[in-house]
Amino acid sequence: MLPEPAPSEPPLAPEARRPVILTGDRTTGPLHLGHYVGSLRNRVALQDTHEQFLLLADAQALTDNAHDPEKVRRHVLEVALDYLAVGIDPEKSTLCVQSLLPALAELTMLYLNFVTVARLERNPTVKEEIRARGFERDIPAGFLCYPVAQAADITAFRATVVPVGEDQAPMIEQCNEVVRRINRQAGRDVLPEARALIPNVGRLPGIDGKAKMSKSQGNALALSAAPDEISRAVRQMYTDPNHLRASDPGTVEGNVAFAWLDAFDEDKAELEALKAHYRRGGLGDMAVKRRLEDILQALLAPIRERRARLARDPGYVMAVLKAGTDKARARTQATLEEVRDALGLFRL
Repeated sequence: MLPEPAPSEPPLAPEARRPVILTGDRTTGPLHLGHYVGSLRNRVALQDTHEQFLLLADAQALTDNAHDPEKVRRHVLEVALDYLAVGIDPEKSTLCVQSLLPALAELTMLYLNFVTVARLERNPTVKEEIRARGFERDIPAGFLCYPVAQAADITAFRATVVPVGEDQAPMIEQCNEVVRRINRQAGRDVLPEARALIPNVGRLPGIDGKAKMSKSQGNALALSAAPDEISRAVRQMYTDPNHLRASDPGTVEGNVAFAWLDAFDEDKAELEALKAHYRRGGLGDMAVKRRLEDILQALLAPIRERRARLARDPGYVMAVLKAGTDKARARTQATLEEVRDALGLFRL
């Protein structure tokens, strides 16, 4: 059961408040190691120094999954389980469900009046996603307007820090463009700008060597992966196709096994020695993969066990989501009221 809520305290002075972070994931499938490297382990660390809101973005998931809303609904709990399993603490971070926050939809509608279609189509992240999904000109309107909805999310929580991958940085810039337009229209600073927090480790490549890891492409490793799934994924991992014998010199660059070791191997000195050995020859791919598998098994075993334990108590997970969503509803509604007043909208 959740602990009793703490007694209300007087509000902190602005200079004493912690910076606000908004982050989250679309609820379209279980989270994988790409999510872990790109944001999850950062979130675990940042919850001790920031006021952090984690948005389960089921409404945004519908922008390209409207044909299968059941998948989106089902994965709300699955993503929440992944959050809790990796170490997100509901006493430190607020988990909330996007579709249950009506202020976000109204803010999106208001912000759409401050953005042109041409600007949305120029967004590099949107352009790449449209290409990857093969939409061409048959683009769902909700998908094209995704940057505006994201701006509504970020500003509704008054977030000033948004952890994202480098490919998502244009989304934060477009959010700030909206903020500047709203503030200029209001004649005062109604909303704060946000900065992108980009992790030091770049995007984790898929097992097959493709730049983007995706469950739908079958090249990802889920955080809940069983030991045999981990072993199978590492065995299938793309390495150096020209490294035919252990005695041959091998190439580290573009080698997925080494890219994953860069992300997960904490013994950097030993890893550099391993790379040097591989480059000069005398080190087989299987030796590299065994080291990687040992690291992944040790990393994922406690996450998998915590997740299984939490899954046996869905009432607890639902209580976490309800408490967090209630808190987020109050926060986002307050921002909506301020934006409405700043724009001079009619009141009764």
